Order: sequence, then structure tokens, then C-alpha cells
Amino acid sequence: MSDESGPEGVRKWLRWIRTTDNEIVVYAREIGMSVATVLLVGLLLFAVSGVWPPMVAVESGSMEPNMGVGELVFVMDENRLGNDAAHADTGVVTYRDGREAGYTEFSEYGDVIIFRADNRSGTPIIHRARFWVAEGENWYDKTNPDYVGGANGCDELRNCPAPHAGFITKGDNNPSYDQLSGLSRPVRPSWIVGTAEFGIPKLGYVKLCAIELQTPGSQPKCPVG
Repeated sequence: MSDESGPEGVRKWLRWIRTTDNEIVVYAREIGMSVATVLLVGLLLFAVSGVWPPMVAVESGSMEPNMGVGELVFVMDENRLGNDAAHADTGVVTYRDGREAGYTEFSEYGDVIIFRADNRSGTPIIHRARFWVAEGENWYDKTNPDYVGGANGCDELRNCPAPHAGFITKGDNNPSYDQLSGLSRPVRPSWIVGTAEFGIPKLGYVKLCAIELQTPGSQPKCPVG
């Protein structure tokens, strides 16, 4: 009499799981394989990117036309790949430095960074790093006049002089710097999640629609029609 609880019994049970045509088992097997595949892909992406989650979905048009709503963006730790044009040891290349070095990401100079505005929890921001400011710096002369709302000096700019060192950021499609609109103070390196490396248009809608379904009453994110 065989011992069904021994190694041979376990092997027979696993063989049956793999080969049976039982509908319930087949369904469970397919779900298990799908989950395992997703986990494996996620772990591989994490190993490459060094951040979790390794992909984020674009929720607004602030980076259009270079990054559209619903785009799924692959994120990498900003120090993962060294770049001689990066500011100090931050791993981030600003628009100003990128222009000098001829370095572009998403059709413009400099890195697009994913950061937590004022280090708050919630959905991170995906905007371009424009330039670096030191603590107490009058950074008016570094600005593009088109992005300061007609201000004539530092005393007319929010967060100027800089309350602390960090990056001045801006959405490519926004009319002014984030630090002037009140979105965030200068972005400290510790607030940065990573840099955007490439995007897949529309694929991010899967994540955005899932968020909408899980959060009744939230702002609609799924495409209509």
C-alpha cells in the first residue's frame, strides 16, 4: 500500500494538477500562472530599475506633447546609471546642464524626474528638472522669462530666495515653474523616486482605470468612447 502523504504521493498530486482537465483546476492553474508571470516580470523590472513600483502611469497632460495621459512610464533609480552631466552626486541632469551637454530625455533637454512634492504621500509628480538652486539663492536670473508670470525679480517669486537647496521643476506643458505655482518647494534629492526612462502610450490606462474602479467618486481617469 503506497503512502499518499510521502514524496511519491506529492508528485502524483502535482502531476494531476498539471495535467487534469477539471475546469476548476484548469481555471485556478491559469490564474496561478498569470500571477506568477506578473510577479516575475515585476521582480525583473525591480532588479533593473532599483525602484518600486518600476512603472507609473501619467495622470495629467502637464508633460504633453512629450508624455501623454495614460502613458506607462518606466522609472529607474536616478543613481543607477552614471551621467557626467548630472548635478553633483544627485544622478539628475537638469535642463540647463542637459542643454550644454546635448543630453535629452522625452524630446527635451534634461531628466524627467518622479518626485513627491514637499515629500508628501500620495501620487508622485512627473516633471522635468530645470535647474538647481542653493539654499538662500536668488534664482531669478536662472529663469526663463516666459515661465515667471511677468515677475520682475526674486521678491515677486514664490520660494525665492530658495528656502533650501533643490531642483526647480516644471511640466513641459505648464505655464510656470512648480515652485511658483505652489505645487512644491525646490525638490530635495531625497524626495525623488527616480528618473523616467521611456514610456508606452496608452498602456497606463489599465492602471488608471483600476484606480478609478477602486475609488468611487474619484476624478475620472478612464478614456470615454
